[in-house]
Amino acid sequence: MHLHKYEKIWLIFGMGSLALFLAIIGFAAFWKGTHPQSHIETIDPQNIEAHEAFKPENLGLHEVADGKYIVNIVASAFNYDFGTDENGNAVKTIRVPKGSTVLYQITTKDVVHGFQVAGTNINMMVEPGHISRFETVMKNTGEFTVVCNEYCGIGHHMMFGTVEVYE
Repeated sequence: MHLHKYEKIWLIFGMGSLALFLAIIGFAAFWKGTHPQSHIETIDPQNIEAHEAFKPENLGLHEVADGKYIVNIVASAFNYDFGTDENGNAVKTIRVPKGSTVLYQITTKDVVHGFQVAGTNINMMVEPGHISRFETVMKNTGEFTVVCNEYCGIGHHMMFGTVEVYE
């Protein structure tokens, strides 16, 4: 079978592009640890407090084992609820030690929100009626800004927090 030189060029270009895209996806998935969410659990968005993880006293950071933590968060109109401290003040910073494994569990009552910890591989879409989960190892120290990366309304720019990873 004889192929014209332009057909050969397009075949090489197409196969090369496919190989490049697969290499990029493989790099992101296996080297960088980027994976889609799994085990999406549903929840009644009008009664999220009925779920044990999202009761007001269970919000925020909880150590479940040595070096393993769970962070329960409720996203709502222009706010991430990380719980309250012992004085009843709203917590805006989650502090975890370097090298710890953290499971983030997030839900929302109202509209679609995003949950991204800038500078890490944490990036989720938070939808009403679902619990989004993402487990990661916090490898680098520093302060990382939590932002909503899904436009959720006029106060969207006010939706932020901080994750602090310390030695």
